[in-house]
Amino acid sequence: MIKKRCMFTAVIIMILLIMGCTQSKDNTDGNPENVLQQEGNMEFKYAQNFNVDYYKGGYSIISVSDGTRYLVVPEGQDVPADLDKDITVLKQPINNIYLVATSSMCLFDALNSLDAIKFSGTKAEEWYIENARSAMEAGNIIYAGKYNIPDYELIMSGNCNLAIESTMINHTPEVKEKLKELGIPVITDQSSYETHPLGRTEWIKLYGLLMGKESEAKQIFDKQAGYIEELANKDKTDKTVAFFYISSSGNAIARKSGDYVTRMIEAAGGNYIFGHLGDPESATSTVTLEMEEFYATAKNADYIIYNSTIDGELSSVEELMGKNSLLKDFKAVQNNNVWCTGKNMFQETTHFGLMISDIHRMLTDNDNDLTELNFIYKLPAADGEKSDGKK
Repeated sequence: MIKKRCMFTAVIIMILLIMGCTQSKDNTDGNPENVLQQEGNMEFKYAQNFNVDYYKGGYSIISVSDGTRYLVVPEGQDVPADLDKDITVLKQPINNIYLVATSSMCLFDALNSLDAIKFSGTKAEEWYIENARSAMEAGNIIYAGKYNIPDYELIMSGNCNLAIESTMINHTPEVKEKLKELGIPVITDQSSYETHPLGRTEWIKLYGLLMGKESEAKQIFDKQAGYIEELANKDKTDKTVAFFYISSSGNAIARKSGDYVTRMIEAAGGNYIFGHLGDPESATSTVTLEMEEFYATAKNADYIIYNSTIDGELSSVEELMGKNSLLKDFKAVQNNNVWCTGKNMFQETTHFGLMISDIHRMLTDNDNDLTELNFIYKLPAADGEKSDGKK
């Protein structure tokens, strides 16, 4: 009898052990925190559209605001079992990247990681980042088609193991799905949704993580954040700024109020001349205005920054007035406070802090000889000539 009881007890214990093991396995539910041991998370100052959690063994999980998650697996480490199906695995080293998000190129350049990029969604002549253009002209980076018409065969032949898309890919989701079907992970860069200009720059921390250069990324970002910190205790200038360009049809294309360019003006101590322009719920960053409508408000701006990235850089105020005769009545034109962006401005996400510092100097420096800054330059009067050395 005792022997039977012992056998019965042993069977019960074995069943309980099996159930315990099964329950333990079921409790993971594919969640990374149950598969890996979390050790901390990445710190941010401005970025709100991605997050990074660190796990024991050098693993990281990137969570992007579009709902996607990525497990970064260090070189030589195994991929943990029982991960959620929605977690995309990125095994380091990450290379042969197909880079479509133009705002990210300067971040890779700043990290000295252009060698990780094999394919570009932008042609060589369209890059104003010198190292990117040179790499394409040398054949080190190959044009592989725009976001909506990638050359799949070319990309596959180059052993691409990551595609970095801009939010434009949302207009052609079938392309994203095709890349994933081919085994190419896709990250959609959400930096354009950051409300603060330095939030866009802080995406360098994500790419620094992918490239194994987090320390370098932090140093680059901190330098740009330093420009903002220097301006934090300075009073607003109350100077108003109009930022626009004239389209081929003669309309003024102005930035929507609250967009990151207008926030750069505000961070520099200025006021964007349009207080409530455009639909805040719209993803479009610009508003088209008929010249008469634009004139009614913008004519009183203390400063003009002409956006040359669309129709080319200007050489004089006279050239600007040639786009529309109404501009001659603008306060900024009459007071010789007309500035122009360089073509590289919107491809230099890495230097947004320095750009804000440029705008602050424009608003506060009374030196009439100041005509050249890092990303903007002053247009000479109608009968003058633009100085050499413009960036």
